[in-house]
Amino acid sequence: MNFLRVRNKPWADGYIKAHADYIVIDPQNWLGKWQSRFEKSQPLDVEVGTGKGQFIIEMAKAHPDINFIGVELQKSVIATALRKFMTAPLPNLQFVLTDGANLDEFFHPDEVNKIFLNFSDPWPKKRHAKRRLTSPGFLKTYQTVLDPAGTIEFKTDNRGLFEYTLVTMNHYPMTFDYVSLDLHRSAENETNIQTEYEEKFSPNGPIYKLVAHFNA
Repeated sequence: MNFLRVRNKPWADGYIKAHADYIVIDPQNWLGKWQSRFEKSQPLDVEVGTGKGQFIIEMAKAHPDINFIGVELQKSVIATALRKFMTAPLPNLQFVLTDGANLDEFFHPDEVNKIFLNFSDPWPKKRHAKRRLTSPGFLKTYQTVLDPAGTIEFKTDNRGLFEYTLVTMNHYPMTFDYVSLDLHRSAENETNIQTEYEEKFSPNGPIYKLVAHFNA
């Protein structure tokens, strides 16, 4: 959802500093030490572009046997997610304020179990294609940090971005485990956890989803 206009929040800096136990602003310093930030060592799932946090918070609630990290570049946005989280903190969720393009700089190879990409900026202009979170450059980074059996889960309401993602993942190459052209009308929707953006805009059209893994 980072293509929406973000309003500056003057309180964000102070709030982030006051809750350093739950949010990281220097992720390179935690390379190889992420599990120490959680109550116990468990499989690690990462959401790139966590927005206001609804998805990752609800996932952490639903899966206490998994550790989650929500990565977000926009300080005001992640501060909002953190404030929402602090109403009922969970031992299996951490936030990271950084650019998701650099995952391989603060996660070891094969360290991540799953990557979630939810309603990423579509960057519709052709000259901006490399900025899309499912472009080949980003896929290379994800492949580095993902466990060989790990997966990417991708959701969007942008048909153009979805078609682009199908093509880039197929050519990479990757294998599709699940593809839906209308998630909310599928059986998968029974266990679907929505983002704030998804709740707001899904009445306007279908939600597309895919799950894929890298070929050995």
